[in-house]
Amino acid sequence: MGEFKPAMKESDLAEGSMASVEVDGVRVLLSRIGGGVFAVSGTCTHEEADLGLGFMIEERVVCPLHLSQFDLRTGEVLSPPAVLGLKRFNVKIHEGLVLVEL
Repeated sequence: MGEFKPAMKESDLAEGSMASVEVDGVRVLLSRIGGGVFAVSGTCTHEEADLGLGFMIEERVVCPLHLSQFDLRTGEVLSPPAVLGLKRFNVKIHEGLVLVEL
């Protein structure tokens, strides 16, 4: 089991948005969907593009490089060319901070 590390202030993550952050050297993509906060790897599994430069459509992130799509809640690949899903991280909110388990 990993350790929960602070990623950002909860108030800085609006409903229906995503934010790319670095937590202890790990690129993480946070999103708030349906009131829940989710965290997945912020790097595309296809060509290692920064998903924080992509765009969000509902609960999906679209890679800026080759338009692969991933579910922001689960990390699942929703469209190619990527075939491997994103790593999903456990999240908890504590004292106004979003914490990510690494």
